[in-house]
Amino acid sequence: MSETRNVALGIDVGGTGIKGALVDLDTGQLVTDRFRLDTPQPARPADVADAIVAVADHFDFDGPVGVAFPGVVLDGVVHTAANLHPDWIGLSLAELIGPRLRGPGTYLNDADAAGLAESHFGAAKGTDGVVLLVTLGTGIGVAMISDGRLVANSELGHLELDGVDAETYAAASARKRNGHSWEEWAGHANHYLEHLEGLVWPKLFVLGGGITKNPEKWLHYLHPRTPIVLAQHINNAGIVGAADATRQGRAAETAAAG
Repeated sequence: MSETRNVALGIDVGGTGIKGALVDLDTGQLVTDRFRLDTPQPARPADVADAIVAVADHFDFDGPVGVAFPGVVLDGVVHTAANLHPDWIGLSLAELIGPRLRGPGTYLNDADAAGLAESHFGAAKGTDGVVLLVTLGTGIGVAMISDGRLVANSELGHLELDGVDAETYAAASARKRNGHSWEEWAGHANHYLEHLEGLVWPKLFVLGGGITKNPEKWLHYLHPRTPIVLAQHINNAGIVGAADATRQGRAAETAAAG
């Protein structure tokens, strides 16, 4: 399929699955069904790269491709890979995958991709200043958006809080692990959000992750000074944000060429 309108392919790489779809960059809507493959186990670079390329090939698309990766990505190079194989660290996605794609590739952290999706097409659309997307799941992922532009790889989910990594007691997984009630866990999550807003002073918190499916159990316990909204692109945020990131990648290429 040739690029005939403002469309890009978004691919979201996770610890258990790799999924992709074509996305309309004017609306943020998927224009194809999602296609998913299981993440190879163990998630070694060569096998995962093959799966990413297989997802891309499924769409027969020669336009831009965005890949959201579960780790810090700087200039296409992986610096952390907590849910994949440690052999990823130091490898270049641009070199490993880029030559095998049919169109130009853009690579970014998966939480950052979700942040772009919510900022440009979701719960934070039209909000100026700093927006923090906070995903509360197995860990804590944070994306920082400033006036609509991504501040990449913020990694604020790993702040030290009360002497420990904030993930260990404020992530959604910590509630069951530590045997806490919803109110106890929400108290920890609220403490974490208040710590974040003391550092960054955001205009808005967008909360995401699987836990947002049951907000009635915990949302009323949160009371930071910053307004809170729930993410809208729960299942497709990585795909939509990865596709959206290709616009910035193409703008950078155009500027360099000029």
